[in-house]
Amino acid sequence: MLASGLLLVALLTCLTIMVLMSAWRQRKLWGKLPPGPTPLPFIGNYLQLNTQQMYNSLMKISERYGPVFTVHLGPRRIVVLCGHEAVKEALVDQAEEFGGRGEQATFDWLFKGYGVAFSNGERAKQLRRFSITTLRDFGVGKRGIEERIQEEVGFLIEALRGTHGAFIDPTFFLSRTVSNVISSIVFGDRFDYENKEFLSLLRMMLGSFQFTATSMGQLYEMFYSVMKYLPGPQQQAFKDLKGLENFIAKKVEQNQRTLDPNSPRDFIDSFLIRMQEEQNNPNTEFYLKNLVLTTLNLFFAGTETVSTTLRYGFLLLMKHPDVEAKIHEEIDQVIGKNRQPKFEDRAKMPYTEAVIHEIQRFGDMIPMGLARRVTKDTKFREFFLPKESGTVSEKVWLEWSSFSSSPPSCRTSASSPLSCPKTLTCPPKLWGLEAEVLQDGGEEEKEFHSSQTFSETVPLS
Repeated sequence: MLASGLLLVALLTCLTIMVLMSAWRQRKLWGKLPPGPTPLPFIGNYLQLNTQQMYNSLMKISERYGPVFTVHLGPRRIVVLCGHEAVKEALVDQAEEFGGRGEQATFDWLFKGYGVAFSNGERAKQLRRFSITTLRDFGVGKRGIEERIQEEVGFLIEALRGTHGAFIDPTFFLSRTVSNVISSIVFGDRFDYENKEFLSLLRMMLGSFQFTATSMGQLYEMFYSVMKYLPGPQQQAFKDLKGLENFIAKKVEQNQRTLDPNSPRDFIDSFLIRMQEEQNNPNTEFYLKNLVLTTLNLFFAGTETVSTTLRYGFLLLMKHPDVEAKIHEEIDQVIGKNRQPKFEDRAKMPYTEAVIHEIQRFGDMIPMGLARRVTKDTKFREFFLPKESGTVSEKVWLEWSSFSSSPPSCRTSASSPLSCPKTLTCPPKLWGLEAEVLQDGGEEEKEFHSSQTFSETVPLS
């Protein structure tokens, strides 16, 4: 009895020593984290952050602690990478280590690690590989998408002419056009511009996206573990996301009933066929939940990002008529007025191409980039980042607050944040839509120029 008691004490002592040594090693490693402001219990660095201008708050902190620093968003610790050099070192030079997706609390409420955009590990690899291949099969990145864009631009111009010079909010004009391009690929068909269900989808998409940019949205990112149970605007964002998921699920059910494995009509059909092929694979990532949420990822990304960039683009051209005039001149020289723009024209239109990249730079929709996490214990510069540490990358550009009209020859090398290497060229539909609307050059521009919504809702320096 005494011997067994002594053995138990010895085991507990050894276990305690091992735990203490492990904790000591972890504290020693954590001591190598980048510096940052001292956090308070639970609220972290909330008092030092302006949730209405999170980007500026983090930039201000970087002035004191340097381009790599630690900050606590509520109880969550993240490392912020500030500036081109730090971001390039992490996302390019150490791409494998920084390849994990970080927390996006609003969207994680729905996606929970499923779907192509918010997954990690083998799931992410399989879904990304399949999505890229399938989108290419349906014409993305090829001439096949060109006809879809040209068709939709025709509907857009017709809709703009139908306003007869009245004041308009261009938000849904552009969203409907852009969304129909991706809809024709993922759903196999386009929506009528006045379709009530379609307009409801666009409102839900815009609402959930806008919530993430609000002060309350930033607050939710910090304290989501509590706020997800409380009343507030986050509940409407959840409702919008759920509505989008339900719509996609209904589309999937329709495709299942009419599926022909030998003739896929769209992205959903292709995924369903892959599901059938891998139904006996216990490790497959091709099942309904990933289908619904991957389709939603594509629908969301293919609509909101491009349409918002287009709104910024037309606003900036209103503000800089000299730039717009040069684009018109280049369009007249290369394309003329008797045919539609083609993707092959891009190589002959460096000024238009450069302006579109400048619009993307100035109107950057996600200045802090998508949240990342390190996939293993990582040494970054002189710091140590434990596995699963979250990171946020702040993109810093020269002349950040001004819209540059300098010619393309003034741009720097391919590694510069201002350059336009082929691997980072703007989406083809952004180029096609902008060029074709500007080519028409008549009443459509007057519709945009008469829009009070532009000048009131998007601040410019």
